[in-house]
Amino acid sequence: MASDDTTAEELLLTRSGAVLWLTLNRPHALNALTATLVDSLTAAIKDGGRDPEVRAIVLTGKGRGFCAGADLKDSAKRSHESGAEFVQRIGELTNLIESCGTPVIAAINGITVAGGLELVLSCDVVVAAESAVLGDAHSNFAMFPGAGATVRLPRKIGSNNAKYLMLTGETPSAREWMALGLVSQVVADGDLHDSVALLAERLASKSPLVLARMKQALNDSLDQPVPIGLRYERALCNAHSHSADRVEGLAAFREKRTPQFEGR
Repeated sequence: MASDDTTAEELLLTRSGAVLWLTLNRPHALNALTATLVDSLTAAIKDGGRDPEVRAIVLTGKGRGFCAGADLKDSAKRSHESGAEFVQRIGELTNLIESCGTPVIAAINGITVAGGLELVLSCDVVVAAESAVLGDAHSNFAMFPGAGATVRLPRKIGSNNAKYLMLTGETPSAREWMALGLVSQVVADGDLHDSVALLAERLASKSPLVLARMKQALNDSLDQPVPIGLRYERALCNAHSHSADRVEGLAAFREKRTPQFEGR
């Protein structure tokens, strides 16, 4: 499918082959989340996850910030909706990203704090620009996280590291986060887009069925005792053995050619 660009005010949607780019487009506010932006992101993730021609999704920001969390000024304007309700909607968005069968890559271009970090924690792979800084930062303003930080952060970097960063509100560099295990790759600022594009294309070339099943098994294993997780893995493996993509993968290996996966 040919590439196309659509601007929905606060969110830019760009298709490049089988990769869908979602760019937060509120650079003047460090891409802080408004109700409109959360709704747009939610719709885009749902649509992208349902579209068989989308094989990878990239989430990034425009300007010097990836996302500074919820826009408190915007929240104050919405008398019809409480702050708790808005945070719940952000939490539902992070749950959607985490459960989306399509791989979601976070391309961290700059400042990432509070709800912005919670967005990152729900993504599958994190690539950051050298100058990017990330942190929870809720404690700096007596705010409490409500979109997954207390649950996902310790699972990503360990309980002690999560406690230190959440209690202090510090914002370590991208390389420090890579050492902790959240960030998979740090690249030069000017190379972020091209590096992520190459990674997304690599993922898009693989079987969407096997990637979705791997993501499901990896996510579910975090809450399962080891014996149950192993039985679940074996059950998924047995189910996958009957898939057309597995047959195609084996045929391509034998015939020394590039496989053509259909996601079934």
